[in-house]
Amino acid sequence: MALFFGRISLFSCIWSFVILFASKSTPFSISLFAISFALFCLLSLDKRVIYIYISLSVIAVLHMWTVGTDAFFINLYFYFLLVDATFRLNERQINGYLYFNLFITIFYAIINEKFLIEVILLNIFFYIFVIASNRITSEREELRDMYEQLLREYRKSKRMNVSAEREARLEERTKIARDIHDSVGHRLTALIMKMEILSIQNKYDDYKGLKQMATEALEETRQAVTVLQEEETEGIASVVQLIRKLEAESQLMVQFTIKQGVLSISLTNQKNIVLYRVVQEALTNAMRHSPYREVNVVLGKSAIGDVTFEIRNAIHRADQFYYGFGLTNMKKRIEEINGNVEIYQTNQQFVIAGTIPCGEGEMNNVPSTGG
Repeated sequence: MALFFGRISLFSCIWSFVILFASKSTPFSISLFAISFALFCLLSLDKRVIYIYISLSVIAVLHMWTVGTDAFFINLYFYFLLVDATFRLNERQINGYLYFNLFITIFYAIINEKFLIEVILLNIFFYIFVIASNRITSEREELRDMYEQLLREYRKSKRMNVSAEREARLEERTKIARDIHDSVGHRLTALIMKMEILSIQNKYDDYKGLKQMATEALEETRQAVTVLQEEETEGIASVVQLIRKLEAESQLMVQFTIKQGVLSISLTNQKNIVLYRVVQEALTNAMRHSPYREVNVVLGKSAIGDVTFEIRNAIHRADQFYYGFGLTNMKKRIEEINGNVEIYQTNQQFVIAGTIPCGEGEMNNVPSTGG
């Protein structure tokens, strides 16, 4: 923005000098300045830039032929346009624009019969400088594009490697879960059936106690198999990884705060998954709906030892919002583990806050696996 205002200010100063010191018709010069100023502002759109520069030069020629322009100011004006065009035009376009301006300045010097040799030499040296600067700028742009392309390929390759490692890890976990289910699960089931037969035949209460222990062992085995078949996450560590990834790939600025005592909380794998998904959905929601790129994420520990979370992002105005699939699914996940979540907005912020219990309440919702 500072560069834009600097260019506008310099352009206006040159025209001001022309109007004050080298114009025979001030109203006409002001009209041409207004047209030139509007065209110069259009350069920021980066559309048909070469035609805008040519139009600016033609306006200068029109001013020169109608009300007259001092040679110093006309050359100063063209030099300014050339320097500005150096950083916006490609090599072919800048060469054409150089020849166009060179023809105008030399022709003007021939008509006035003043400083012809000086103008030619000055233009030659200045144009060599412009061509060299444009070439350096073009090479820098090419290097920047190459760097961006390599960076995208690196990120893509990194995501593919991470995905391949995750798939391999999940495949191994699934194999282990299948082996446990097929061996330990079936043997425990057979043991329970044997205990049931013995308890019926002998009427000993001890068999019922052993049967209860075997049943509990089978249920724990089923829960372990269920957890193994889910995608592994690492709780707060996975949240940090997610934030780093989004900051690197989406230009999202996340202020992440971990309050004292959070790292000492032991969460089950299921609750780690819920925490990860909640933060992921909140950040995705901020990226999709907020015009700002800053989000505050705070993880804390409640007085009874539960994990608290709060994700805030600025909003433009507090319009009415609806529970879409993402927010609905987030609320459902938290309720399944007996947690709570509040989703609301103030005049300036959208807030998702809640609690994930560290007790065993979620175990009642773990589905069992058939024998």
